Amino acid sequence: MSRILIVDDEPGVRSALARTLRGEGFETAEARDGVEAVGRLRRGGIDAVLLDLTMPRLGGLEVLDALADEENAPPALVLTAHASLDNAVEALRRGAVDFLEKPVTADVLLWRLRRALKEAHRRAEQPDDEEAEAALGAIVGDSAPIRALRETIARVAPSPARVLILGESGSGKELVARAIHALSARSAGPLVRVNCAAVPDELFEAELFGHVKGAFTGATHHRRGRFERASGGTLFLDEIGEVPLAVQPKLLRALEEGEIERVGAEQGTPVDARIVAATNRDLAQEVAGGRFREDLYYRLEVVTLRVPSLRERPEDVGPLCEHFLARSAREVGRRAPRLADAARRRLEQERWPGNVRQLRNLAERIVILEPDADEITAEIVARHLAGTPSGGGGGLPHGGRLADAVAAFERRFIAYALDRHDGNVSAAARELGFDRSALHRKLRALGLRPRS
Repeated sequence: MSRILIVDDEPGVRSALARTLRGEGFETAEARDGVEAVGRLRRGGIDAVLLDLTMPRLGGLEVLDALADEENAPPALVLTAHASLDNAVEALRRGAVDFLEKPVTADVLLWRLRRALKEAHRRAEQPDDEEAEAALGAIVGDSAPIRALRETIARVAPSPARVLILGESGSGKELVARAIHALSARSAGPLVRVNCAAVPDELFEAELFGHVKGAFTGATHHRRGRFERASGGTLFLDEIGEVPLAVQPKLLRALEEGEIERVGAEQGTPVDARIVAATNRDLAQEVAGGRFREDLYYRLEVVTLRVPSLRERPEDVGPLCEHFLARSAREVGRRAPRLADAARRRLEQERWPGNVRQLRNLAERIVILEPDADEITAEIVARHLAGTPSGGGGGLPHGGRLADAVAAFERRFIAYALDRHDGNVSAAARELGFDRSALHRKLRALGLRPRS
């Protein structure tokens, strides 16, 4: 039976929380302020803490600092008024595993508390230091922004807090999500990714939450959605800004209550997945424009990580290119070519609108199309940056009809936009100034197919 320490300077709040917990079989202990709480915690026998932030003598943040010095400290869930949300985020940075807004309903309190206790139990199976180093090492670079990002990931990953990853397309947001999962107490569970930009609006609800047999035409059997498949692990909602407005209330409910409702079902289904979301959009602007729910936005941005663009860390371009050259060479069974100093300087001069993904694709093309090159020179780099492996005239055709030349250029220009966005039609359409459906028609006309 778990014993929960309730720390709050209001007797009525302590009493109400204690009644709720004891009614569910928990044992409780109480403390009126942070000083009493630290003393009680040091005697041991506490499995979790419900911690108010604003108290006399010693506040909740200071209690968290004291817990940070203790081995095997129990998980602390912060209780906060809405006006203290900034402090709640600071509490997460200092080691709290979750926060609850006052007043909190019994169902939400019990679900979040049980989740925290389960996470604490799983924490004994955390990856060792060597595995943790490998997960972070996958984020290549030694620039100050990347070192700071790795340090933040290492702090945030062990908690169950939801994480919102911001960054331009191709900057490496999915790699950050994978590192968070690998370093979390849920690393033995599944990591399920949803590319929200690639799911048709009419299928979005069924994709996330699943459906029951007969829910709609073609639903011939029960199907679990991505939330259920991620139970016990992490659900990575990539391009979260693309979630249709009509689906957002159900997503909010899943985050708040840990329960989803399959399409066509009459009862909810409990789920236990940590949420990591990513976007290249400004969600605050999306909220202001009425395209994204404000309450969902605040639920997602408990901890926010920003992935720097490649142009913000030019010193990482050379190491990243060498990494991708070596990886691509292994895949085709050849020796990795060297990167000449002049080539490195040429790469560092680029703006990289497609970020790390664009650099990766460039390295792959060079390895495949320059099989006899033991050294990658600045001339080779320049040729492939121009998109003309054969060289000559900057890729311009010599002679022929203007219409054919324009069509060829248009095809190549759109192909490279898709390449930069890894086949994401929505992202490429925004960059090109197209409507998504218009770009699909253009692709069919040009004989281009986005990656699946």
